[in-house]
Amino acid sequence: MLTKLTVSNYALIHELSVEFPSGLNMVTGETGAGKSIILGALGLILGNRADVSSLKNKYEKCVVEGIFEIKNYSLEHFFKENDLDYDAVTILRREIVPSGKSRAFINDTPVNLKVMQELGLKLIDIHSQHQNLELVNQKYQLNVIDVVSGSFKIFDGYKSQFSAVVNLKKQLSELVKKSEKANSDLDYYQFQFNQLEEAKLNKNEQEELEIELEKLVHAEEIKTNLQEILALLDNEQFSVIQNIKDTQRIFGKIQNFIPEAPGLSQRLQNIVFELRDIREETEQLAEKTEHNPDKIELINNRLNLIYSLQQKHRVSTVNELIELKNTLEAQINKAVGYSNEINSVENELKTNLLELKKRADILTESRKKVFPYVEKMVVDVLRQLGIEKAKFIITHETLPEFTQTGQDSVSFLFSANTDTQPVEISKIASGGEMSRLMLAIKNLLRNSKSLPTVIFDEIDTGISGEVAIKMGNILKTFSTSTQIINITHLPQIAAKGDTHFLVYKYDENGKTYTSIRQLNKNERIDELAKMVGGNEITDTTLKTAKELIGK
Repeated sequence: MLTKLTVSNYALIHELSVEFPSGLNMVTGETGAGKSIILGALGLILGNRADVSSLKNKYEKCVVEGIFEIKNYSLEHFFKENDLDYDAVTILRREIVPSGKSRAFINDTPVNLKVMQELGLKLIDIHSQHQNLELVNQKYQLNVIDVVSGSFKIFDGYKSQFSAVVNLKKQLSELVKKSEKANSDLDYYQFQFNQLEEAKLNKNEQEELEIELEKLVHAEEIKTNLQEILALLDNEQFSVIQNIKDTQRIFGKIQNFIPEAPGLSQRLQNIVFELRDIREETEQLAEKTEHNPDKIELINNRLNLIYSLQQKHRVSTVNELIELKNTLEAQINKAVGYSNEINSVENELKTNLLELKKRADILTESRKKVFPYVEKMVVDVLRQLGIEKAKFIITHETLPEFTQTGQDSVSFLFSANTDTQPVEISKIASGGEMSRLMLAIKNLLRNSKSLPTVIFDEIDTGISGEVAIKMGNILKTFSTSTQIINITHLPQIAAKGDTHFLVYKYDENGKTYTSIRQLNKNERIDELAKMVGGNEITDTTLKTAKELIGK
């Protein structure tokens, strides 16, 4: 609950600090005194938008700080999830600097506004005339049912399953798109692949063919030169080999005279062996080398095929063509493989849809069980609040599709008269009836931990007299489990408070300010007397004020 609110330099507020106890806190003040300003300041620590125009002094920063007791509201997980230090007494602070920048803090740790807003919604529920519009929202109505039924664990299980189904549907949709695209390209891939496959390409064959073609094209020139080499190495007129052998023989004549001769002779012998090997290999090359037009044509055709494929696919090597063929083969296999993958996901989706339907049915059953209880409790409160012929009915419709909130659509139907059939609230309820309906709904939720602090901003619009007293009694009962801060203009309701605060204006140094203070017993009686009869307090209005407090 909210234990303390401190505000500085906001709108007409210079400095104020107010402590709110548990129970029923009443806030009163003349029209224009600044009650809405205090609510606006409070809204800043609940994540509302900040505006530099709200600064009272344009050269100083605005600070709004709220202290909350949160030990009973199971918020540890929220703090852990957002990497915040948990404290049973938690401080929310918002600062607006003259430049217009805004900063938010939770227990002195800077946070972004979204985190502050999420925590603020868990701590305070501000009810205003604007919020009455939520009552006609079917999502809000469904949430009311879930709070009363305590279906949140079931709901969490449903949401988890719904998320799994959504993800599978998305996965299936993407697979189908990929499959359709792959199938549309399949003929093209297959044609390209077949052309490369039929070419039966081998790694490095282009280089080998180009070398062989060079040999065949220059066969006669090669053979002539090889034969000339053979003649130089060994023929009758001049023989390199024979000359070296003769040189070796001459070294033999002088080997007894110089010690180097045998070594030189042996080296010449090795040369002779090497030259004979060279001669034999040259003879083999000469025999193999021949002009072959048929083979030249065959190789040219093969190379032309390779060159055309390279040009078509904008590559420069056979290895790149082979890589392309492998890629095309993978694309073809992938396109074919999508069918199996799609079938697998479709089967998984069917299984998950059956589980989702099962959880949706359990959620529906849990919700429908509390319809009679909600209807009865709301009607009881409405009758206490002067709508004696009130009818309140909850209708249910099963949606054709699963949604994030289940397969249920609920509508709150209302009628204030005997001869009028209940219809949707937005079509019949007046402003006063809407306020009373919302109070009945909020009262229904008071035992849940979803409402630690509720602020009612003139929920008594459109009522008076005995009905106002009854509304005050309901607020009183409500406050036994929830901290209530109620802004009112009705003395009958203000008199029901455990604590009474007055919002007022004052002048200082030629400037007007707004502030709030807690009233003591006598001040409270005087304030109620003013609310009953105007600013002039009389014995009659004082007596009435005391009687209202005594009721």
